Amino acid sequence: MASELPSHHQALVLESIEAGFELKSVPTPRPTEGSAIVRVRAAGTLSYFRDIYEGTLGYSFPTPIVGGYSAVGHVVALGADGTTLQPGQLVFVDCVIRARDDPSAHFLTAIHDGNSDASKKLMRDVWRDGPLAEFVKAPLENCIPLDETRLCRELGYSVEDLMYLCYLLVPYGGLRDIKLEPGETVVVSPATGGFGSAGVMVAIAMGARVIALGRNETKLAKLKGHVRNGTPGANIEAVKMTGDESKDTAAIAAFGKIDAALDLTPHAASTAHHLQAILSTLRQNGRCSLMGVAEVTVNPWKVLSKNISLHGKLMYERDDMLLFIKMLERGMFPRGKDFVTTKAFRLEDWKQGFETAAEYIGVGQNVVFTP
Repeated sequence: MASELPSHHQALVLESIEAGFELKSVPTPRPTEGSAIVRVRAAGTLSYFRDIYEGTLGYSFPTPIVGGYSAVGHVVALGADGTTLQPGQLVFVDCVIRARDDPSAHFLTAIHDGNSDASKKLMRDVWRDGPLAEFVKAPLENCIPLDETRLCRELGYSVEDLMYLCYLLVPYGGLRDIKLEPGETVVVSPATGGFGSAGVMVAIAMGARVIALGRNETKLAKLKGHVRNGTPGANIEAVKMTGDESKDTAAIAAFGKIDAALDLTPHAASTAHHLQAILSTLRQNGRCSLMGVAEVTVNPWKVLSKNISLHGKLMYERDDMLLFIKMLERGMFPRGKDFVTTKAFRLEDWKQGFETAAEYIGVGQNVVFTP
């Protein structure tokens, strides 16, 4: 009930990029129509939080702002139009907020206000604050129910471990967008970062054979071992990228024709040539999901000559989240440390948490805040 909410709560507030974060007591939001108030149990982090909030990446967002992006927590209050969610229910609070009268106007909670005047207005005036706080207000449609009994008692996941959803959902959105089928062979690149390694785990759970690309042999070996240990019989191969397009093409082609690819190239790898190598190995009518943010060059003839489909995908859809959580609840993913190892920090330790998140990157690695 709204009457049970405290008048104030603790939140990590960024007054300005120059001032940095400060833990403050702020008014606790009240539910309005179309919203829920969630008691945050675990708030996710990105490896580049530090770069976002120091202004290095040039992401646009209003200030002051409560930081964060997605979270897991319990519903404590609902707007009058809430019909399915119940107080006390465990939910995943998704960071992708869309305008209800124009879904193309969307932004990422407390990270980036989008590319339109409409999305900027929506973030600035309605859904400004993220979940690096004890409580967060979120749209009803962004609160995705989680079966706490099944996930936390029967399968043994902790609430903190469930924040690994932040990494798993992104590649799942891309793989589902290109309609990856069980038994197909998919290339994931680069496969040793946070989203790429999660993409390998997701593709295995979807029944695919995975060719994991990366530059670091040690990380590739760790990825291969982790996935195979967590999923008996998992069909995964690792290929070290050399930067030589012809050699890399040959290394991928050695595994036969490739049905699909998931590219998650980050800002720092904009000069890499692995996408060209991947396109060379895709079969006729192959598909490639482009989810990276680096500017990459594509040879048109490689695409045209084999009718290759290039699919740009930002994050995922609500239906993707609902289906993915069904997969998780049905036990289609590993458990315990074969799933994820989580490092948790309190809000007052935000500097250490951001620094850890920047380094603790890879398969089954997760950093959260527990307000």
